[in-house]
This record gives sequence, C-alpha cells and structure tokens, in this order.
Amino acid sequence: MPTSDIETKERTPPPADPDAPLLRLRGLNKSFGPVRALSDVDLDIPAGQVTALAGDNGAGKSVLIKCIAGIHAPESGQMSWEGRPVSIRSPRDSASLGIETVYQDLALCDNLDIVQNMFLGRERLRRRTLDEESMESAAGETLRSLAVTTVRSIRQPVASLSGGQRQSVAIAKAVLWDAKLVIMDEPTAALGVSQTKMVLDLVRRLAQRGHAVLVVSHNMTDVFEVADRIAVLHLGKMAAVRTVSELDTQIVVDLMTTGTSTRMPPTST
Repeated sequence: MPTSDIETKERTPPPADPDAPLLRLRGLNKSFGPVRALSDVDLDIPAGQVTALAGDNGAGKSVLIKCIAGIHAPESGQMSWEGRPVSIRSPRDSASLGIETVYQDLALCDNLDIVQNMFLGRERLRRRTLDEESMESAAGETLRSLAVTTVRSIRQPVASLSGGQRQSVAIAKAVLWDAKLVIMDEPTAALGVSQTKMVLDLVRRLAQRGHAVLVVSHNMTDVFEVADRIAVLHLGKMAAVRTVSELDTQIVVDLMTTGTSTRMPPTST
C-alpha cells in the first residue's frame, strides 16, 4: 500500500556523509530570557583532532558545551553526528551517541577508589553481585592503554590522588565508556607544571587514538601546545575557527576581546 511505503521511508534514516566531521553544528541559537547566549554558531568537530574552544568570560563557551552534552536544548539550529541529523535533548541522548563530558569539578567521589569511580552508575554484575574482577580488569586496561602509569593502585582512593591524576582518571572514565567525542572543561586549571604536561599528553593520545576532543581553556600556552584547531567565541558568536598554524596568541586575544583581528590571514579557498 502507498501509505506503508511512505511510513517505511519516513523511518529510514538519511544516509551518512562519509566526509562529514564527527559532529557538525549549524546555526545554533540559545537564549536565557533577554540574554542571547549563542547566536548562529557554526562549528565542525572532526575525529582524531583536538579542537580548542576559547573565549572571554560570558562568551558562551559553557553554554555551547552544555548544548552538546544535552544539558541545554538550543532553540534553533541543527546538529549532525557522523553525517546524520540528530536531536540532543538530554545527557542520555548525548551519551548514547558517544559523547562524554569531563567538567572542571570532575564529578569524582573522594570516598570511592579509582575502579568504583570509573564504573559509578554503570557497575557490572555477575550473579546479582558486583563483578569486581571484571571491573578491575577493564579499568586497569583502560588506564594502561592511555599510558596513565602514575597511580600506584587502581584501588587507590580518589581522595589520595593529585590533581593531574584525578583529571587522568576522569578522562579514562570517559574512554572506558566508548566515547567518540570527549569534551573537557578547563582540564589544566589549578594544576602544576608537571601535572599539566601529564594531562596535555593524555589529551594528545586521545586524538591519536581517533577520538575527537573539544577542550575549553583560558590558558593560551596549553591551547597552542595541544590543539590542532582553535574556535573563538565572542559574545555568543563564532568569531573564527582556524588551524593553530594560522593563529598566534595575540590574534586569539584580539578575537576574544573584539571579535575580529586585522592580523589574521584571509581564509584559504
């Protein structure tokens, strides 16, 4: 019957674009009352690269990552995941696609050990009891695969870890749950020099493993050390998205503070 044919076609998802980035945002808008937090924001986030999101306080960085994470729903605009349109209306929607967000507070429980934190809310059961052996094995393998070697034991309480180790555990937790895109909010804030290097090395390893990484940071030194591309927000609008080789610190500061820079080279065609 023609009706069933139409229904079948409506259920069939559109074909994926093999050349599309992992996540594509087009024309995203988000307001809170009279305040326009995001205005027609476009951004591509490719797999296997680190994209840094820069901007002054109030530029819209947190709102943008929370839209991707499903905490805020944009009023308009389109998101595409692996070439197909998607609607992210909750953190569950985001996680089901393979998006994990590591916030600045890390959301780790100090009274639990590393394994317990990595499996918190997703514990493995065997015969109705916790499968401690399986969880220990998976947590240890994930940490080893990311070359996280500074923790003395995966049963070490999180409260005993340094800032860099805590950040590493939070990132490993995202990888454990098959994240294709890992979003990190100020991952090196309040870390010392050696701990910052540890975390930045881990960020690079994520990209080398094929993950897409979106890093929000105010630290321009860290941004230029770890990023492949830099996206700059100014007053809710995307001022520029360029490769690191096309930018320097002064250009990024210009874009953050005024939305433009006379020193920026023209877009290549």
